[in-house]
Amino acid sequence: MLAIVIGLSVFLAYGTTATVSRRIGAGDRAGALAGGLDGLALGLIIGLAAVLVLVPGAPVILAWYGGTPEVTALGVQYLRIVALGLPAQMLMLASTGVLRGLQDTRTPLRVVVTVNLLNIALNVVLVLGWGFGIQGAAAGTAISQWVGALIMAGLVLRGARREGVALRPHPTGVLAAARLGGWLVVRNGSLQAALALTTVTAASLGTVALAAHQVVAAVWALVAHGLDAFAIAAQAMVGLRLGGGHTAAARGVLRRVLAWGAGFGAVTGVLLVLVRTPLAGLFGTDGAVQDAAAAALLVVALAAPIGAVAFQFDGILIGAGDARFLAIAGLVTTAVYAPFVLAVMATDAGLTWLWAAYAGWLGCRSIALAWRTRGTAWMRTGA
Repeated sequence: MLAIVIGLSVFLAYGTTATVSRRIGAGDRAGALAGGLDGLALGLIIGLAAVLVLVPGAPVILAWYGGTPEVTALGVQYLRIVALGLPAQMLMLASTGVLRGLQDTRTPLRVVVTVNLLNIALNVVLVLGWGFGIQGAAAGTAISQWVGALIMAGLVLRGARREGVALRPHPTGVLAAARLGGWLVVRNGSLQAALALTTVTAASLGTVALAAHQVVAAVWALVAHGLDAFAIAAQAMVGLRLGGGHTAAARGVLRRVLAWGAGFGAVTGVLLVLVRTPLAGLFGTDGAVQDAAAAALLVVALAAPIGAVAFQFDGILIGAGDARFLAIAGLVTTAVYAPFVLAVMATDAGLTWLWAAYAGWLGCRSIALAWRTRGTAWMRTGA
């Protein structure tokens, strides 16, 4: 559920990166920071709205996943506390987008590392030390997110003040940011729908399959974030170049990130093949879960280069502001994916086939986005 909320809201980072980098490329630094402040205001509004929905609605929402009563009850305890950190998470996303648009990727890295180290420390103290269990884990996450939000939003505000930008959101700018993010929300929604359908299918395969799926999903999340790093850089680099009207340089960025992403994906896939069995064993001692996770991780290893290519095209088109095509492509590829994942559910084919279907979905995304970048329609220049 949290992945869905944050995934739908990641446009706060992506859209803001594109807006700020384009204005920087066009020579309008003050306008770039003003657009960034509007993104921060929109993020805070979305975060507060999420709190108002998730805290009272947690029991009903989590019951949709069909887990056992015990699992659902624990989920409710966690969600109601961790949701209090969502406004901070949205501020961090928007602030990250501003800093990336300013071509600063190091500051977000430092803050995120700090936040995660703090989160780990708080989990050790609250869960292992004070025995607060899953509620302590949720509190540690929420507290660390607010610390990160205060740091990053403070950096953006100080930068805006140095440029003489008024430190207040503009309603028209906030609405413009919302409209710009509308297509990205559709795009993100289609991706999150695919992930949610995958999780629901894993839950239908039984407790062992669901536990193994969570192991595989955790490993894939780590791999995907690594593979996506080049695409994140591409967003800012492409936006800057197109903002300045340099289309040839933008295509050069496309070629470089594809090479780096595909290469890194291939190396990651080989490593996963070699370590999949001991890696599955790190998450618990249940032999059946370990075996199921190790088998599915082999599919993930094969899918890593495919996913890497999809991510790079995604980042390029986000930086170019081609959100409408990304939304349409997301809807189409998820619609193609749905019958295959539902077939796994209907036939009880198992977790390995579920992840094979997911790999096919990544392949469909790669093909669709590669087709788009063959032409020049995605290369809109100027601020």
